[in-house]
Amino acid sequence: MAYRADEEYDYLFKVVLIGDSGVGKSNLLSRFTRNEFSLDSKSTIGVEFATRSIRVDDKVLKAQIWDTAGQERYRAITSAYYRGAVGALVVYDVTRHVTFENVERWLKELRDHTDANIVIMLVGNKADLRHLRAVSTEDGKSFAERESTYFMETSALESTNVENAFTDVLTQVYRVVSRKALDMGEEPVAVSLKGETINMGNKDDVSAVKKAGCCSA
Repeated sequence: MAYRADEEYDYLFKVVLIGDSGVGKSNLLSRFTRNEFSLDSKSTIGVEFATRSIRVDDKVLKAQIWDTAGQERYRAITSAYYRGAVGALVVYDVTRHVTFENVERWLKELRDHTDANIVIMLVGNKADLRHLRAVSTEDGKSFAERESTYFMETSALESTNVENAFTDVLTQVYRVVSRKALDMGEEPVAVSLKGETINMGNKDDVSAVKKAGCCSA
């Protein structure tokens, strides 16, 4: 169940979108947060993020989702982009094999800049272009299994699995936070966007977000 962006929330999670330029990251973002799609979308310029809240286990999870803002063309994504991220969608275009080949580099960069417990979803986008497919579903699944990530094929154009991809990441992040808190006999707490790398396995590094605090939009 979706909630308006301005509603109260229990948890605030930062999720990043990474992958080669032109794979459809911005359209995935706009489809999930605004249910919009642009056929003539241009490369994102500047910092761009959007928010959306969902309900899981009677808790409202607010996602702040960051788009790479065109930096991926110059391979110059900064550590600030990744800082505080607890979930990530690594996106490739199923019609362009080179974007799939580059996923390994994106994963390495992501893991170099984030906590080991980050939830990662490998996303094969543009699945609607069946006649142009260059990367099989099986290849995507096999790669995800080797890298211990989740996997899903999506179509931002047809709105196929977009909701599921983001919701699954957010739900798994919530499960990780809840499980770690439960193991320590604590109430689960929100993940803050403030500070440096967040270790979701350490209570001291998972700080509460105040309702009117950081990055509310």
